[in-house]
Amino acid sequence: MLYRFEFRPYQRKFSIPLQTSHGMWDIRQGIILRLQDETDQIGWGEIAPIEWFGSESFPEALDFCKQLPNIISSELICGIPDKLPACQSGFESAWEIATGNWKPQAKYIDGLQKDFPSSCNQDLTYSALLPAGRQVLEKYLQLLEAGYRTFKWKIGVYPVIEEISILKVLARKLPADVKLRLDANGGLTYEETILWLKTCDRINSESEFPLTIEFIEQPLAPKNFEIMLDLSSSYTTPIALDESVATLRQLKACYEKGWREIFVVKPGIIGSRSQLRQFYQQNEIDIVFSSVFETIVGKEAALQIANELSRKKRALGFGIKHYFTDPEEDWLNNFW
Repeated sequence: MLYRFEFRPYQRKFSIPLQTSHGMWDIRQGIILRLQDETDQIGWGEIAPIEWFGSESFPEALDFCKQLPNIISSELICGIPDKLPACQSGFESAWEIATGNWKPQAKYIDGLQKDFPSSCNQDLTYSALLPAGRQVLEKYLQLLEAGYRTFKWKIGVYPVIEEISILKVLARKLPADVKLRLDANGGLTYEETILWLKTCDRINSESEFPLTIEFIEQPLAPKNFEIMLDLSSSYTTPIALDESVATLRQLKACYEKGWREIFVVKPGIIGSRSQLRQFYQQNEIDIVFSSVFETIVGKEAALQIANELSRKKRALGFGIKHYFTDPEEDWLNNFW
């Protein structure tokens, strides 16, 4: 099958710059894709790379789109190399829509959304992303009132003793039906990781702290996989891999090395959606699906595959709408 191919790059400014152990992130760059087949069926996709996380860079993705002809084939889409995982994901999701494999739930006006009902299964919920440091003590109430019951807090940004002190305050304030995820983005030392795991085990076991620490996400850099594998069996608080499994190739490698705890999967940069499905069918792993701060175009594609594979019903890491300045419906309707 042949498709007419169009693309447009975009930039969006964060209303709250994202602060992680990798540094500050304040501009999201990406590319919206449009495929149209010979019967005028249209598929939309999004390339939303995060180079520092493990995908190709935005310039590499843009160069790839620029060198493609106006008419492309399904064989070309299937042949996108693994070194371009965000491109693989974006093109495959557009292709799946164009071929009728799934239909976005959002309503389209001139090809882009006017309003945004969630395509997320009602059995699945969102995890809200909290800001790093003491800002969390101001933000959590607003998100709690909005209905969130799972939160992710960035750690490894400030001194460990300061962050643990903040965590203990937060753990006493949050209600018993709340789960908290701690995301270090690989920024902890071995000694800090031990301290965090001991602290989380204590919080999960003592009645003075009503909430549950669901897991610590990527405490050490991917090169320290063997250490994390050992630690995963030494403490009761689970460890989740994130940067270590940014792409499908990395995910498969960690599984083959013996990882059986939680995998945080970002559909926007994981790579081939069809290959992810095949791997999951063969190895039913414990997945937490997470956002890459994509637009609703990429979000719909991510939620669609999350609906297929989220059998453990863990909250999805898509509670990030408060990180952008502009209402998405206004932004998208003026974009294409």
